[in-house]
Amino acid sequence: MQPDAIYAICGINDIPSRRAMGFHLMVVDDEGGHRPWSIVVVRWGKQVFGYANKCPHNSVNLDWNWNEFLDPYGIRLMCGKHGSTFELATGRCVEGPCKGGALTPIALTVLDGDICVVGMPLVEDDALPNE
Repeated sequence: MQPDAIYAICGINDIPSRRAMGFHLMVVDDEGGHRPWSIVVVRWGKQVFGYANKCPHNSVNLDWNWNEFLDPYGIRLMCGKHGSTFELATGRCVEGPCKGGALTPIALTVLDGDICVVGMPLVEDDALPNE
């Protein structure tokens, strides 16, 4: 992990308040290769929270449809496969098969109106080969 790495992934206004959005990113691993990294970012007013998009119960993505991450009340993240629910601010599972477990947190910050991933070396778009 590179503690000084900061990468903007979107503007804070790209995610409406009280909503969550998924991102499919590429990270640089320790050997210099690239691997996919799926995360979910929750915006609540001026606060942002990030987690790996992976349920601790069975490692499936949380969203059951593209960018559908929140429970019907819009107050918790929810796994679309088995219905586990997670606190937005902590990622702690409060209901479902993984109760007592937690989502893997992602360090985020807001700089100049952009939501940024901190400490993970991401592959920038111009570093990816053209397809």
